[in-house]
Amino acid sequence: MIRVLVVEDEPLIAEAHRAYVGRVPGFTVHSVVHTGAAAMRTVAVANATDEPIDLILLDLGLPDGSGLDVAAALGRLRPTPDIIAITSARDLSMVRAAVAQGVALYLLKPFTFAAFRDKLERYLEFRRALPSGEKAVSQRDVDRAMAVLRSFDERASTPKGVAPQTLEQISSAVRESVTGLSASQAAAAAGVSRVTAWRYLERLAEDGLVDRRSEYGRAGRPQVRYVWR
Repeated sequence: MIRVLVVEDEPLIAEAHRAYVGRVPGFTVHSVVHTGAAAMRTVAVANATDEPIDLILLDLGLPDGSGLDVAAALGRLRPTPDIIAITSARDLSMVRAAVAQGVALYLLKPFTFAAFRDKLERYLEFRRALPSGEKAVSQRDVDRAMAVLRSFDERASTPKGVAPQTLEQISSAVRESVTGLSASQAAAAAGVSRVTAWRYLERLAEDGLVDRRSEYGRAGRPQVRYVWR
């Protein structure tokens, strides 16, 4: 089992990540922390045992500093855990900085469970492609493992029929609304049809990112509002 540390300052999102990890075979959550300092302490303590942390799901926007600085500090520990960066930042400079600090994979918020699972499964394939233990690796071993890790295909991580841009628009509209949105309101905000908005909202609900809340009027069917968790 690959031991995972979740580093996320928003408690509800952290618990969602914990639940996601639990749904992917081969992974187990070691613990959940909400700051960079707590992440460093947790890894240091685990390293002193026979069960060090293998993988960190690291939010780059932490309350006590940059996640990139945390990644750099983690890189100086031995053994060094691998890192999957989780962030809403899409600028190229941030991506380059993350890669420079040894981040193995990059996951953009918001994401579906399918995209999350794809990253973890890709990482698991990477681990399996390397020789076990402390055995010296050949160039062929390294090339094969890196090919698994870097060969990202957007179509594989995004479910069929789901456009990442539309998913982002719908997600942003719901996040920005305190009371949540109906499918019609989300459609107007994202500039798509009501049916399309409803389909994306239902996917977000299935992935545990939004809650469905029914509002009963005087007549007719109840209206469902989608509220970001």
